[in-house]
Amino acid sequence: MRAWAAGVGLLLAVLAVDAWAAVEVRGVRLWRAPDNTRLVFDLSGQVQHSVFTLTAPDRIVIDVNGAQLRTPLDRLAFGDTPISGLRAAQRTPDGLRLVLDLSKSVVPKSFTLAPNQQYGHRLVLDLYDQVPSVAPELPPTRVVSRPVPVPAPIPAPVPVVSSPKSAAKATTPLPRGKRDIVVAIDAGHGGEDPGAIGPQGVQEKSVVLAIARELQQQVNAEKGFRAELVRAGDYFIPLRERTEIARKKGADLFVSIHADAAPRSSAFGASVYALSDRGATSETARWLADSENRSDLIGGVGSVSLEDKDRMLAGVLLDLSMTASLSSSLNVGQKVLSNMGRITSLHKERVEQAGFMVLKSPDIPSILVETGFISNPDESDKLQTRGHQQALARSIHGGVRQFFQQNPPPGTYIAWLRDSGKIARGRQEHVVSSGETLALIAERYQVDMAELRGANRLRSDELKIGQVLDIPAASLAAQP
Repeated sequence: MRAWAAGVGLLLAVLAVDAWAAVEVRGVRLWRAPDNTRLVFDLSGQVQHSVFTLTAPDRIVIDVNGAQLRTPLDRLAFGDTPISGLRAAQRTPDGLRLVLDLSKSVVPKSFTLAPNQQYGHRLVLDLYDQVPSVAPELPPTRVVSRPVPVPAPIPAPVPVVSSPKSAAKATTPLPRGKRDIVVAIDAGHGGEDPGAIGPQGVQEKSVVLAIARELQQQVNAEKGFRAELVRAGDYFIPLRERTEIARKKGADLFVSIHADAAPRSSAFGASVYALSDRGATSETARWLADSENRSDLIGGVGSVSLEDKDRMLAGVLLDLSMTASLSSSLNVGQKVLSNMGRITSLHKERVEQAGFMVLKSPDIPSILVETGFISNPDESDKLQTRGHQQALARSIHGGVRQFFQQNPPPGTYIAWLRDSGKIARGRQEHVVSSGETLALIAERYQVDMAELRGANRLRSDELKIGQVLDIPAASLAAQP
């Protein structure tokens, strides 16, 4: 009996020591975004924490229960962030206090993230420069003001070099009252979320940002077009916020650039995707959509449930406005894909459809371009070369230009050129999407149904999803 009691006592002691020494802060990472700064603490296990602010001077204090610091803090470069210093003190053997000295007041949001395929447990602190209008829904942070003991300061960090700025639009004047066509270019992933990793460790987030910048330069060089980068540097943006940024920029088209991986390293070729209202059109499409949609879980948007948000969006996705947007997405997507096929291998010969979250905008035509498989050694090497990046950007730009010359939004410079006979109308196409009828398409393009039937040699009004219709050139295109 005594031996049993001694054994139990020893086991409890071991468990107690394990629990006390279980969690270590093993790394600290920092990213600066246009409107916020993100600090990520890499942990060896789960922790409980609390955050509060202090004033005169401005500080943020993070108390982490059951943790010890196992990484230096003086290597962080704060640069143009609102953080001027980061200090730490072990208040008790199992109580760690971190203090951020601030150069200006911020709005803090904190949350923890569970391990995924790329990272372990993490504690994330987002510092918003001002109260954000599109801030992610996060668990509430306890904010109080009270005096606390503050650890001694650590040496000032070396400043960081700011990320390259977006390519500026050439200021060629447009005719009075005529606006640019705005293309929002979204470089996938970023910051905490590196995206897919290539054989030599190349990260998708870096490759696609380079392609996005090249595409922006090419679009901005053409009169009547303006390109806006959704992500201009190495920082994370939640998926839903990306389309909101595009909407605020007045985008006529949303183009998301990726270079994904596949379970098999032999997979190769570029692809273009549009949203599906019924599900993925292939196993590859379904797998890639699942992979991309995990981005919010990798980069971190707190405890927001992506599944719950999908259900809430279900009603919006069935709205009639989505039908028009999806048809335009398929149309521009096919033009982009055809152009890409001239400079690189294609994974699929047609635009595929899947439930990518960044494409779920009911009012903006949206496509997702997979520039190649970064998991394929040969394609990974090509994707890192400047020449191939420029060629990919040219092919995407060419498809976008063709689409808008045929379908210019009313009030734009390109619409004015076309209606003035200064550019050829060319062949105008419409890709039939779910729920569309011939009568609806004829009304949308302001053309007689008989004329539409004749142009396409239709024997009946029955249409198939994905069918391409020629729109008679005499009609004035409404905004698709």
